[in-house]
Amino acid sequence: MSTAMERPLRADAARNRQLIIDAARELFAEEGIDVTLDDVARRARVGVGTVYRRFSNKEELIDGVFQQNFADMAAATEASLANPDPWDALVTFAEFACGRMSVNRGLKDVLNGTDEGCEQVAGQRSIIEPAVEEIFKRAQDAGMLRPDAVPTDLFGLIFMVGAVTEFAQPVNPTVWRRYMSVMLDGLRAEGLHRDPLPLPPLSSDELHEAKQLLKTRKR
Repeated sequence: MSTAMERPLRADAARNRQLIIDAARELFAEEGIDVTLDDVARRARVGVGTVYRRFSNKEELIDGVFQQNFADMAAATEASLANPDPWDALVTFAEFACGRMSVNRGLKDVLNGTDEGCEQVAGQRSIIEPAVEEIFKRAQDAGMLRPDAVPTDLFGLIFMVGAVTEFAQPVNPTVWRRYMSVMLDGLRAEGLHRDPLPLPPLSSDELHEAKQLLKTRKR
C-alpha cells in the first residue's frame, strides 16, 4: 500500500511504472481484466519482474488503471444530480456509463466484479452507487419512472447494455445506443412520451457476423 510518506520513484522507475500502466490500460480495454501480468509486461516491453516490483498483484494494477475511470464516473454522477431535469439526468448518466464501457471491455469487468484488493476502486464505488441511486430516485419521485422499479434496475440496465456492446462491438460499435433506449423505455412511467429509437438495429448480416465472431472468441 502506498503512503504519502514514501519517497518518490527514481526517474527510470517512474517511467517503467507509467509504461506498465499504459500497457495495462490498452490490454484491459481490448481484452478485459483476465489478461495476466506477463501479458502486461510483454506489451510494456519490460521484464515481468519489473511489473511485480511496481505492482505486487493484478488488483493493485487494476486500481492504478481504473482509478481515473471511476473518478470520471463520480464526476458524471455529480453533474447529473445538478441537472434540473430528472429524466435527462438519468439518461445522461446512463449514456456516459454505457459509452465508457463501449470502448473499454475491462471497465465492464470491473463494474461487474468485486472490489477485493482494489482500494481506490472501492472508494470511488462507495461514492458512485449512492449518487446513482439518488439520480434514479429523483426521476421516480418526479413521476418519470414506473413505480415498481428500483435503483438496482438502473445498474442492471447498464450491465445488460455492456453485454450487448461486447457482442456487437466488432460489427457495429454504436448500436448499443439503440438498445439502451429500449431498456430505458422499459423503466419509464406508463403514458409518457417516447422518442424514436436512435440508430437502426443490427442487420441480419451484422447479427450473423457477430455470432460467428463470438463463437471464435470462445474457442
